[in-house]
Amino acid sequence: MEEKVLTTRKNGMAMLLLVIVGYIAAVIGTLCGVSRGGAAGTALTVVCIAWLCLGWLLLLGLKVLKPQEALVLTLFGKYVGTLKGEGFYFVNPFCVAVNPAAKTKLNQSGDVDGGSDARKLTLNVGPGGSSQVELPSKKISLKIMTLNNSRQKINDCLGNPVEIGIAVMWRVTDTAKAAFRVDNYKEYLSLQCDSALRDIVRIYPYDVAQNVDTTGDGVADEGSLRGSSEVVARRIRDEIQSKVEEAGLEILEARITYLAYAPEIAAVMLQRQQASAIIDARKMIVDGAVGMVEMALDRLKENRVVELDEERKAAMVSNLLVVLCGNQNAQPVVNSGSLY
Repeated sequence: MEEKVLTTRKNGMAMLLLVIVGYIAAVIGTLCGVSRGGAAGTALTVVCIAWLCLGWLLLLGLKVLKPQEALVLTLFGKYVGTLKGEGFYFVNPFCVAVNPAAKTKLNQSGDVDGGSDARKLTLNVGPGGSSQVELPSKKISLKIMTLNNSRQKINDCLGNPVEIGIAVMWRVTDTAKAAFRVDNYKEYLSLQCDSALRDIVRIYPYDVAQNVDTTGDGVADEGSLRGSSEVVARRIRDEIQSKVEEAGLEILEARITYLAYAPEIAAVMLQRQQASAIIDARKMIVDGAVGMVEMALDRLKENRVVELDEERKAAMVSNLLVVLCGNQNAQPVVNSGSLY
């Protein structure tokens, strides 16, 4: 179904003035017909009274739209077109606006408070009591919306459970598809976001891992959820777009808003990261210590400060490594006697 935009209906003000003038004329005509009498007066009175009783039906065709709003209209079940753009419109009074997602409230902008156009109807439920019924607006917003889906627990490619949440920026581009191709385009979008998120997260490890191919080219790479968030978000956006194209929606951007290990393994993974950091730090310290010892031996030999045999060199290397690699400050023992 293709969208048909109605662009020649901005005559709401003229129709409103016509109805007001018609009511004024009907009141005057009724008084004149009653005072005149006769067949002509009776006919005039009947016509004016009929207008007074039925003329208000034309007011049902008046529609007011603000910027970035649309109204999908059907006439006796048939799609007749879409009103887009701000203005005061007049359409067939029997046209009905369609918005299957009008009552849907997701954790996204424009839905938390029911929308600014939601109307409330007060009903008397008994003596001294009343209740308010919210009448959702049938207008479809064309603004950029933000969907913040709830966090999900998903296993990464290594089987580790992680919790991840995303924010998706989207908008409606084809109102006819959004209204008629799917049952509820907001719920459809939310479900497709969950599905796409699971499909992409299962490809990546949480952190860089060996022998893991995340691009599908058969070559191991360094892709990860934590280190490649921009690439992951782009792939999630493309995956969602491919699923919601038929619903008339456009996905502008997807961003990862929360990423962490699941609580049941978070403590273990933290210890693993700490151990990995300690090993890397120790490796750097040892590399630096070996270089310093090597430099010290070369300088002693070059300057001929002292001649050391292999046994003394080994003892000196051992002592220097202990001093340089130890966690605490060394307490050296000074030998005031001879070297041998």
